[in-house]
Amino acid sequence: MNDSVRHDHDLTRSNTLGLPCRAERFAAPGTVGQLRRLLQRAAAQGWPVTLLGGGSNLILPQRLSGLVIQPALKHWWLERQGSAVRLHVGAGVEWHPLVMALAARGLWGTENLALIPGHCGAAPIQNIGAYGVELCELVEAVHVVFVEDGRSALLTVEECAFGYRDSIFKGELEGRVVITGLTLRLGRDAAPRLSYGDLAQRVGPGPTPLEVAEAVCAIRREKLPDPAELGNAGSFFKNPIVEREVAERLLAVWPDMPRFELADGQVKLAAGWLIDRCGLKGWRSGHFGVHECQALVLVHFGNGNAEELLAFADAVAERVRERFGVVLEREPRLA
Repeated sequence: MNDSVRHDHDLTRSNTLGLPCRAERFAAPGTVGQLRRLLQRAAAQGWPVTLLGGGSNLILPQRLSGLVIQPALKHWWLERQGSAVRLHVGAGVEWHPLVMALAARGLWGTENLALIPGHCGAAPIQNIGAYGVELCELVEAVHVVFVEDGRSALLTVEECAFGYRDSIFKGELEGRVVITGLTLRLGRDAAPRLSYGDLAQRVGPGPTPLEVAEAVCAIRREKLPDPAELGNAGSFFKNPIVEREVAERLLAVWPDMPRFELADGQVKLAAGWLIDRCGLKGWRSGHFGVHECQALVLVHFGNGNAEELLAFADAVAERVRERFGVVLEREPRLA
C-alpha cells in the first residue's frame, strides 16, 4: 500500500452491510508519511476526505465524491512492564484476529471483545463494547493525525471523552482527525469478566483468556449472522438509556423487561428485546429485514441501498416508539 490514488474504486466489499458504493478516489496509506502526503494533496485539490476503517459500522451511499482514505497501518507490538503489558497497534490491523492473538498469548483485557468486526482505528470512535467490557477501560492513548495540517497528536483516555458507544471522534473531532494507532493496557494476571449473560456457564473454573474469547465467539455466532454470508453491521441500534421513572413505568406493564441499572441512576434497556416485543423479529421489507435470531441486527439480503435501509430502520424505531414510548438511536454512522 502507498499514497497512490485509485479512481472509481468499488467499496461494496469494504462495508459489512454490503451496500453498493463507488469512491471517486481511494487510497490506502501504509505509513503516517504517506497519509500526510495524501491529506496535503486532497487539500490542494479541494477534495473532501472520507475516512474508512473496516466498514463494519458504516452506512455508505451509492457514491462518495472526493477522496476515501482507508489507513493500512498494520503493525503491532507488545511492551512488557512486569505483569502489565502495553499494546501498540496500527489503525489498519483487524480487531478480531488481534484479540485472538493476544488471548493465545495469555494476555487479559480484550477477550470479551472477540469477534467484533472492523479495524483497530475505528474501535475508539464507537468505543466498542461487549459482554460487560468497553474499549475505554483499556485505552491509554489514541494516536491521530489532524486532517487540516498533518499534525500528529496523542490523546489520553480522558481527552477522548468516551461514553456509551460514543467518543470525541463522533463529536468535536469528527472528520478532523485520522486515527493512526492505539496504545492499550493489558495484563498477565488472571482477570476474567464473566458476569454478563451466560458467559460464566460457558467456561470452566479458572479460564484462560483464550477460553473466554472462544466462549464469546461461540455465543456471538449463535446469535449474530456472519457478514460474509448476510450483510449486517452487528447491533444496529444502541441500547436506550432512560430515567428510572420511565423504566419503572415500563416494568409495571412488562415485568420481564431486561434492564441494567447505571451508576448515575438511569437505566439501560435492551433494544433487541423492545424490537422483539413489537413482533418484528424476522420481519422483512424489500431488501432488508430484522434478523430472525437477534432482533437488534438488521440484515441486507442484497440489491438494496442506503436510502432503503434508513427507511427500514426508521420503521422499526417508530414501532418501538409507538409501543413503549422509547426512542432508539442508530449505531452505524453515515459516511
